[in-house]
Amino acid sequence: MSLSPSDLPDDRLLKPYEVARLLGISVTQLAAWARDGKLPAAVKTPGGHRRFRWADVRDAVTRKSVHDPEREQLEIDAARLYNQGWSIRQVAEKFDCSYGAMRRILLKRTILRPRTPRPPI
Repeated sequence: MSLSPSDLPDDRLLKPYEVARLLGISVTQLAAWARDGKLPAAVKTPGGHRRFRWADVRDAVTRKSVHDPEREQLEIDAARLYNQGWSIRQVAEKFDCSYGAMRRILLKRTILRPRTPRPPI
């Protein structure tokens, strides 16, 4: 079945691969966006499968496509601190963000340093 965004009713529940195809991203990226709050949480079916409500996805993508100067400034400031020698964890704590989300922000803005192994305790 070929999906067209204009043909979908707002209350239609879509499978993750359908949402990913509509947005032009991978299912893995879709999961990351949902985990990071860029997309609304998926609804679980009685069988435990995840589904996304089309209206929620459409609205979230529309909101994110609007230029967000506050978010852009956060990314610039985070990259600046990281490039001054702060660790990803320190930058994440500074901006009240998870390690994984901050790592993804920094990957967009700068080249990450190799991780140094922790000394044994």
